[in-house]
Amino acid sequence: MASTSGPETSGSGDIVRTLHLLWDTGKRPSRGPKPGLTLDLIVEAAIRIADAEGLEAVSMRRLSTELGTGTMSLYRYVPGKGELLDLMLDRVQRPSGDEAALGDDWRATLETLGRETLALYRRHPWLLQVNQTRPVLGPGALDGMEMVLARIKPMGLTDPELVSAIIMIDGYVIGAARTQLYQKEAERKSGLTDTEFWEAQAPALEKAMTSGRYPVLASLSEDAFGTEFDHFEFGLQRLLDGLESLVARRSEARHSKG
Repeated sequence: MASTSGPETSGSGDIVRTLHLLWDTGKRPSRGPKPGLTLDLIVEAAIRIADAEGLEAVSMRRLSTELGTGTMSLYRYVPGKGELLDLMLDRVQRPSGDEAALGDDWRATLETLGRETLALYRRHPWLLQVNQTRPVLGPGALDGMEMVLARIKPMGLTDPELVSAIIMIDGYVIGAARTQLYQKEAERKSGLTDTEFWEAQAPALEKAMTSGRYPVLASLSEDAFGTEFDHFEFGLQRLLDGLESLVARRSEARHSKG
C-alpha cells in the first residue's frame, strides 16, 4: 500500500537529460553487461514496484534486484531517481490509443477524462505522493493533452479557459482519489472496517441526535450518509453542468452579436 506522505517532486532531476530520455533524443547507451536491458524495461519495473509497495520502495538498488542486473548498469540508461520519476509519470499518462472512447462531444470527453483519471490514480496511488505542479512534459502527457483539447475545442471557450476546464476536472478527481486512498489507509492502520468504525460511534451519535441540539442532522434520511450514493459521479456531473451553462451563454452571446 502506498503511503500518502512523501516529498517527491516532478522535475527534480536534470531536466535536460530527462527531456532527452523522454523524447529519445539523447545518446543511446552502448550494449551493457545484461543483454536485453532497456530504458523501457527499467521504467516499467519501477512502476510495478511503486504500484505494489509505494514510491519510497523505488531505488536503483531495488531495481537492479528486480531486473537481475548490477546497479551501475542502470546508470547507463537513467541518471537517477529524479529523472526516473519523470519517466514513470509520463509513461502512466500515455493515452490508451482508443480516441473513440473519449466520446463524440466535449461533455462526453470531459466526463470520460474524469472517470479515467480516477481509475489512473486507483491503479497508481503513488501518483498522489508526487508534486506535479511543474511537470517535465514528454510524449505521453502531450499526446493525452492534444487528444482531449481536440475534442473540447468546439466548446467555444478561450484557450486559457479550455486548459482551465481540464485543470478543474483533474483537481476534482485528485481530491476524490486522495479521499479514497485515505479511507483505505485508515482501515489498514486502525484494523477497523468502515462499517465497524461507524458502528463504534453509533451509541454516542444516536444520543446526540435525540438531544435536540442538531435538528437538521437529525431530520436527514437514513441513507444520507450511506455508501450507495455515488458522490464522485454526482460532483463530476455538477461540474459539467456548470461548464455546459457557460458554453450555452457564450453561444447565445455570439449569436446575438451576429
